[in-house]
Amino acid sequence: MPDTPNVTPAKPAEPAPGTRAPLSAVDLLAFLCEIVAFGTLALWGFTMWPFPWNIVMGLGAPLVAILVWALFVSPRAVLAVHPFVRALVELLVYASATVAWWSMGNAWIGSAFGVVAVAIGVVAGRRRFS
Repeated sequence: MPDTPNVTPAKPAEPAPGTRAPLSAVDLLAFLCEIVAFGTLALWGFTMWPFPWNIVMGLGAPLVAILVWALFVSPRAVLAVHPFVRALVELLVYASATVAWWSMGNAWIGSAFGVVAVAIGVVAGRRRFS
């Protein structure tokens, strides 16, 4: 096929420095899943532990999850890690929220949240690779 032109794909245009790409519906749904996961961990901590520990766990569990999220998964993450490590950390936060729902006796809510969060995470992750 010597008569075919030699064409290399062009790199997509990146936003100007100091600006971001516009948010999409997938980005908003991913953010909503994050907020629900952190809220679930707070609810779990406040309701599933006796008095002095419920304050510690109700504040500590979501704080640890937010810290891990900010270090590895956030769009402005402190530590740049391989995308698979990022996906693993994201999955860990979603799984902890799912297990929290299960331990509170709401297995259906936990399962539904897990399926929705993982599906949105997969779609958002695939968009990051493209």
